[in-house]
Amino acid sequence: MTLFNDPRTRRRRLGVAAVAAGLLSALLTAGPAMAIPDPGDGPATSKEVSKSARAEVRDAIESGEIPGPDEIVHSDNIEHLANIPKDALSGTNSDLAFQGRYAFAGNYDGFRIFDIKNPKKPRTVAQVLCPGSQNDISVSGDLLFLSTDSSRSDDSCDSTTQPATEKSSWEGMKVFDISDKRNPKYVAAVETACGSHTHTLVPERRNVYVYVSSYSPNAAYPDCRPPHDGISVIKVPRKAPERAAVVDFPVLFPGEGPDGGGNPGGPTNPGVSKTTGCHDITVLPSKDLAAGACMGDGILFSIKDPERPKVVDRVQDNVNFAFWHSATFNQRANKVVFTDELGGGGAATCNAEIGPNRGADGIYDIVGRGDHRELVFRSYFKIPRHQADTENCVAHNGSLIPVKGRDIMVQAWYQGGVSVWEFTDSERPKEIAYFERGPLAMDGVTTGGSWSAYYYNGYIYSNDIAKGFDVLKLSDRRTDPAKRVHLRELNTQTQPDYFD
Repeated sequence: MTLFNDPRTRRRRLGVAAVAAGLLSALLTAGPAMAIPDPGDGPATSKEVSKSARAEVRDAIESGEIPGPDEIVHSDNIEHLANIPKDALSGTNSDLAFQGRYAFAGNYDGFRIFDIKNPKKPRTVAQVLCPGSQNDISVSGDLLFLSTDSSRSDDSCDSTTQPATEKSSWEGMKVFDISDKRNPKYVAAVETACGSHTHTLVPERRNVYVYVSSYSPNAAYPDCRPPHDGISVIKVPRKAPERAAVVDFPVLFPGEGPDGGGNPGGPTNPGVSKTTGCHDITVLPSKDLAAGACMGDGILFSIKDPERPKVVDRVQDNVNFAFWHSATFNQRANKVVFTDELGGGGAATCNAEIGPNRGADGIYDIVGRGDHRELVFRSYFKIPRHQADTENCVAHNGSLIPVKGRDIMVQAWYQGGVSVWEFTDSERPKEIAYFERGPLAMDGVTTGGSWSAYYYNGYIYSNDIAKGFDVLKLSDRRTDPAKRVHLRELNTQTQPDYFD
């Protein structure tokens, strides 16, 4: 392990031209498109688009319909306070977690710790080199958790890439001691089946349970063979994290056959991802409830026994959802917002051709009680500003903004930027604020934009894949009451009871 211390309103009338051969051909068919995984370990590469698409992007920039490269636009109620570019860690920026005066930012090369006591001037406290995509990150007390979802030569921070077909290869969870924020210490590693794409903490007084989401098994992978129809549960003793271990692998999609009982995907459901595990899980510990975004399925389950979660309801959307990516509860726990990561985060799906219902959020009401609760679909939400065909854009990570009596969240949309939107009326969601940059490239799709955008103690923090760490200030009568809510810690996949 290596430690480095150290305005205008945007209106779009873009017509959508043809894109590069192969890049979005599946997306432009009548049915939904197959998703691909989140951006991988390798450096971002530009995928060319057609000459006509490049010409439309140039024309739109010249006419002022979209901002130019590196130009920032935002609604009047958003202020851009700070940007901290990438430094020692040059890989893809990923997720965020918060504790006290600190923000923890994942990166495919490791993680970075910021002092955000003064949000206008964030200060780097530490940078830890520990490669392994996607380095999804969470914190609890003195412990930091990091997901590794790429096949490595061993579990050290000095590991190198190694084929998953080799039995000695390693993927899974890493645990660090962050009692000294300037000097994190690597204390434990736990190998998990198919690695750890994301993870979710269920913290208790003596132990932290970690739900590990991973997917895409292959018969040729010794440690990731089908069926892979559940999640790994790790138990981490707070006082002895070196004893962290997998304690169970609950099956969430029981069924006959080699692939379990999840969504079969195509050809049964064309363009929909086959369910071979979960992408992300959000828990609401105060309600003993969890929501899972599991590739071709959305699920609701009870976590009264954190070692043995129990599925309560399961839904599919084989018309408009290609890849169930993440979930967010409202405060009353009577709604869930699921995201569809159409195109896997690397494609331009926020355009007129794709439309408002694909690559969007699905808003579901939770009706009934106890084990009889059900998820009932109400509507879709997607940012109302069409993006250029050179901008990767799709629904991604967000969090609630804690306002009593209203359901409001902030959300990342890759190069679609950051959106603040309200779903108090489940059937009529609406955007109330936004922030975004112009295209990273004019001649092709280069992966970039906001990976995660979360509200924490009065400010919005965004981890931009290419541009770094952003701080935004939202000033709006609808959201201003949230400034009175202060948390000691926030992992958005472990939703707090904001008003307890």
